[in-house]
Amino acid sequence: MKAKWPILDYSAYKDTTYLLHQWSQMVGKVRLRKSPWQNHSWHVALYLDAQGMTTGPIPYEGGIFEIKFDFTQHELKVRSSNGTRDRFSLGNQTVASFYEQLREKLDFIGIKVKITKTPNEIPDAIPFDQNTKRIPYLPNEAKNIWKALIQIHNVMTVFRSKFRGKNSPIHFFWGSFDLAYTRFSGATAPEFEGEVPNLAKEVMQEAYSHEVFSVGFWPGGEQFPQAVFYAYCYPNHPDFKNKKVQPEEAYWSDDLGEFILPYEAVQKAANPTKKLLDFLESTYKAATEVGSWDRNQLDCDFSSLEKKNSNITI
Repeated sequence: MKAKWPILDYSAYKDTTYLLHQWSQMVGKVRLRKSPWQNHSWHVALYLDAQGMTTGPIPYEGGIFEIKFDFTQHELKVRSSNGTRDRFSLGNQTVASFYEQLREKLDFIGIKVKITKTPNEIPDAIPFDQNTKRIPYLPNEAKNIWKALIQIHNVMTVFRSKFRGKNSPIHFFWGSFDLAYTRFSGATAPEFEGEVPNLAKEVMQEAYSHEVFSVGFWPGGEQFPQAVFYAYCYPNHPDFKNKKVQPEEAYWSDDLGEFILPYEAVQKAANPTKKLLDFLESTYKAATEVGSWDRNQLDCDFSSLEKKNSNITI
């Protein structure tokens, strides 16, 4: 039996999302400090796994370590390849107490790292160690967000399989707090001139150094209080917003400069996978048309290799 897509009500989980956004920034900043720089800042992202969300292996002094949000047990887990591990509960934590606990656990397993205490991509951000606001962490809401991310990740994995050009992993960016996937045309792009709170201009310019089409999922925020899927291209061609995309619930947001599809429209659909794939594929088609991408060189179809009766032996 296929798992149902969970209902996401921003009013119910906004406090939990606030905490996870702050906490994931600390964890992500540790990965940032200890990992070699990769193009488009791919070295900072987090990844979904069977228990929650993880940094994946981070190199350190001849070994590796990992930090994981476990949304089955609602714990943060830290472990290293030398066999040392520790954990602490996500319940009853403030942003400041999480910061101190994370520092203590990293010290315990022998990881020396210093991170910038100011959150990124958040206006009027409070330094982690000064944010003592008491906000409830709701385990069921955290699990629902994670379960939704799993469903979305699985659909994006199908979409990703149809492209042979340069493309990103399906990864979670803790700054913007979204699950994202990006395709590249191969062409360079005009220098990015936008501004993002508490984020170096050089970082954004490198991230958008080449022409891209990006899709993703955002659980919502104070300025846009609902869970949505998005699709945009850079540079943002003037004709992009005038393209007709699917499904019918999708629309162009002038405020955000991208196409939007409410999560609720997918969650309630008879076939959520098809509904979301329609959005991903139609917005990609629109971006390639306005940007004149060479789809003959970039697209691929491996369906013949997936047929059950294939004679290919691996």
